Amino acid sequence: MFPEYRDLITQLKRNDLHFTKLFDRHNEIDQKIQNIEANVEHATDAEVETLKKEKLHLKDQLYSILSKASSV
Repeated sequence: MFPEYRDLITQLKRNDLHFTKLFDRHNEIDQKIQNIEANVEHATDAEVETLKKEKLHLKDQLYSILSKASSV
């Protein structure tokens, strides 16, 4: 996710607890979705849709933080 911001992500994960929590939650949801799609975990279509919406919302928040931090 966001390879162009790899160094900035590393820096923010060390120095910004809020960013780290968002980043970790995004990865947790991503893994859960992958597990569901691989039939490792089970979920309804509605649950998957909710997870995907939350993941997208987190990604938007992360991008916003990255954009602001890179323009400073």
